[in-house]
Amino acid sequence: MVAERLMPTQESADLIDLTRTIVARELSPHVTEYESSGEFPREVFRALGGLGLLSLPFPEEYGGGGQSYEVYLQVLEEIATGWASVGVGVSVHALSCFGLLTAGTDEQKKKWLPELLAGDKLGAYCLSEAHAGSDPAAMRTKAVRDGDDYVIRGQKAWTTHGGVADFYKVMARTSDDGANGISCFLVPADSPGLRADTPELKMGLMGSTTASMLFEDVRVPAEQRLGDEGHGLQIALAGLDAGRLGISAVATGLAQGALDVSVAYAKERETFGKPIIEHQGLAFILADMAAAVESSRATYLAAARMKDAGRPFSRQASIAKLVATDNAMKVATDAVQVLGGAGYTRDFPAERYMREAKVMQIFEGTNQIQRLVISRDLSR
Repeated sequence: MVAERLMPTQESADLIDLTRTIVARELSPHVTEYESSGEFPREVFRALGGLGLLSLPFPEEYGGGGQSYEVYLQVLEEIATGWASVGVGVSVHALSCFGLLTAGTDEQKKKWLPELLAGDKLGAYCLSEAHAGSDPAAMRTKAVRDGDDYVIRGQKAWTTHGGVADFYKVMARTSDDGANGISCFLVPADSPGLRADTPELKMGLMGSTTASMLFEDVRVPAEQRLGDEGHGLQIALAGLDAGRLGISAVATGLAQGALDVSVAYAKERETFGKPIIEHQGLAFILADMAAAVESSRATYLAAARMKDAGRPFSRQASIAKLVATDNAMKVATDAVQVLGGAGYTRDFPAERYMREAKVMQIFEGTNQIQRLVISRDLSR
């Protein structure tokens, strides 16, 4: 079964149909290969860029698709239904471009955005550090002004696309003024002194490379600072609001994939003379899974429409991320249960969905942090 969608225009409905075709033909046949080997599917991102699927929520003047977040997120969900690692990668790539669009100068946007949006260059986002994940204001990576350059020294953790990206958006400390002492920089991957550590050995999302990035006196021209000195954390947090919507859509897509596998299996597997979907105990599990998936979709779309309307959406983004990722974990776990012993084997993707769902509750701010954001907003 596929997700039922009510798209705002015929053009956006056609875009969904195109995405489903691409996922079925170009992505799904390769998932097992790449997730088993841990190889990063770089050519997939070039292909998606060439088809315009990396640039959807960005302005047409820079090579973007000019689409609303309501449309973009549903395309992203379709990609993640077929391959969660690629869905995460598309979301992170958009996050790496977001600050450039919102805080960059016209010259910076014209120089960097077209190649990124076309998929010729792949972006990454360097905010977290080993001791400063949920508390980014505690970061220690420093950028010291030296004439017309900054010299960056430190280490960034948990970088999606670390070591395979062409471009890194980096937050580094330019003064000791706490949260107001952080600035944002655009750093090409070939900058001398920049290197990736050994990729992390993860539970899931093997097709998405994650590594720490080491900055050993990396010299960055001052013209590659994004925004004013001291505004880096504001740029980062604004991007995270949009990034949380991306992960909400990815988590919903993963849950949809888990539901699809479960329903298909339950229609074919028979016990006591009838398909197991006709046994009420299991049918009710499937019904709850379907309700969770559709609730997640409705929640992220409500937040996206707030963003598209130009209204504040931080609380709604955190709610969407919390709901969609918790639901994805529950749906993926139930998918393994529906398949029984078969769900515990790699003959079916249910076990992969379960492993992949866990990290959705952790990155882009843990779900405990989302609850903190929501409760603080309520207290105002």
